[in-house]
Amino acid sequence: MHIIHGEKSGWIEVITGGMFSGKTEELIRRLRRAQIGKQKVQVFKPVIDIRYGLEHVISHSAQKLTSQPVEKASQILELTHQDTQVVGIDEAQFFDVSLIQVCEDLANAGVRVVVAGLDQDYMGRPFEPMPELLAIADFVTKNAAVCMQCGNPASKTQRIVKSSKLVEVGAQDQYEARCRTCHDPQFSKAGI
Repeated sequence: MHIIHGEKSGWIEVITGGMFSGKTEELIRRLRRAQIGKQKVQVFKPVIDIRYGLEHVISHSAQKLTSQPVEKASQILELTHQDTQVVGIDEAQFFDVSLIQVCEDLANAGVRVVVAGLDQDYMGRPFEPMPELLAIADFVTKNAAVCMQCGNPASKTQRIVKSSKLVEVGAQDQYEARCRTCHDPQFSKAGI
């Protein structure tokens, strides 16, 4: 994509929260509305996320939208067509910090950028590059899930399998939504 400043106004929207909070559902909803409005939309996701399929963004509730898998954030700029008006990016936490500049470049070129991703890792720590994306975003939506232990609003992601790796791609088989009280960040490291 050739970046031309000043032609039209773009912006960055970030949808965040813990796992099972509806981030991808909200991303799909916004992108479908753009398509209904006859806007050209392109969707990208990290190639590492193959939980529900490689060429679709798919929510835990089985809503889906065709997407392009990419290995690194810089490919998003390379693959964005000149006439694209809206770019969707799912699972932003799996990209490196170069995603921040990619989003800035797209927005500065007049593109609406809608990004979804976890804001915290399984330990409850900020999950890069999301903190910086939240800071530069024009609009932020933070979703809450339902705690799978007590039913309260959940902002944390509990890993329920033993592992010390930062990234373990999984779904209900490896993670639960938890509230602040029920979240145990040390659980997954116990016994390792």
